[in-house]
Amino acid sequence: MEKKLIIWDFDGVIADTEKLWLQNRMELLNEKFGLNWDFKTTISFLAGMSDKTKKEVLEKIGIKTDDEFWAEIVSRDLQKMGKGFALTKGIEDIFKIENFDQCIATGGISSKTKKKIQMVGIEKYFPEKNVFCADMVKHGKPEPDLYLLAADSMKYEYKDCFVVEDSLAGMTAGVRANMNVIAFLGSDLYQNMYIEEEIKNIGVSEIFYNMKDIKNYLLRKL
Repeated sequence: MEKKLIIWDFDGVIADTEKLWLQNRMELLNEKFGLNWDFKTTISFLAGMSDKTKKEVLEKIGIKTDDEFWAEIVSRDLQKMGKGFALTKGIEDIFKIENFDQCIATGGISSKTKKKIQMVGIEKYFPEKNVFCADMVKHGKPEPDLYLLAADSMKYEYKDCFVVEDSLAGMTAGVRANMNVIAFLGSDLYQNMYIEEEIKNIGVSEIFYNMKDIKNYLLRKL
């Protein structure tokens, strides 16, 4: 039996944290630019991306952010990180499956990601060599660069990689990398969002709402 590779997104998948960072960006954008964005609008523009990519997206729609804006974002993120967060229910059962190699490929930067991994206590599953972050590639999600880096570094063919993502940007990156993409919509952020059709339209058919079902799906693929 040949091993295969699971590539995990962090925010919104390993832990329900995507909502925390998007809320900070939404609130500061509304404060600084007089917008009236809600979560749905914020998700449609910014979910699943590195801050570098978020800045580029905002500039394209006429919102120019400066260094002061992003320094304030970092400060607010650190405040929320200080309150702690937990692993997604059932995910550690998948980390323990020995017939898969596993790594993380996240839109977060390396320093912040290291702290998040420590906070949820999963260093034993994901040593530094198995963690790939947005500041390691030129182009972040939805471009495939980060997933390609992860697969190449872990020495796996792209067809043998399973990407677990919660955002359309991340899923798009996985599809562009020619990998098997699993959509996880079990986080609070996507409750009542009804984005299944959008997910299917980008070429993802495996959609799950809990880690138990993802585990069963992955075991069938061994």
